[in-house]
Amino acid sequence: MDKKKFVLFVQKQLEADYDVLKKAALATYEAATHEESKAENEYDTRGLEASYLAGAQAKRLAELEELFTLFKFIQLKDFGKTDPIASTALVEISLKGKRSFVFLSPKGGGINVNFEGQAIQIITPNSPLGEALLDLHAGDTAVVESGEREIEYQILSVQ
Repeated sequence: MDKKKFVLFVQKQLEADYDVLKKAALATYEAATHEESKAENEYDTRGLEASYLAGAQAKRLAELEELFTLFKFIQLKDFGKTDPIASTALVEISLKGKRSFVFLSPKGGGINVNFEGQAIQIITPNSPLGEALLDLHAGDTAVVESGEREIEYQILSVQ
């Protein structure tokens, strides 16, 4: 899998998400400031609710813009067979025989991307799995504690 193509794909997806959210945020802002949104009585909160939504959408827009910039300028590291897992690693893991991919990013954890028919989850070093993967190598086992049990991920490859 080409990690550079993956990062470009994520950039395009973030840009598309940004454009959709921006249109929605503008519509919400217009609804919040429209004359019909003025409260008719003390129990009418349409305008207030729309303004809260517009504020949350503006915050999400700023987060998407920050992630887009990060992925636009991210310095990808090429990982050799003996290099430990670090930021920008694309890691193939196995859990109970099910293979999957994770991309270790400084920010943007929780984003799932379908790239070239493969689901890839973006995680950060602050996540339980990200923390467990740091400094390990292909062939190692990453252990994540979840309550009273441990989840073991086999590391199949690192790019």
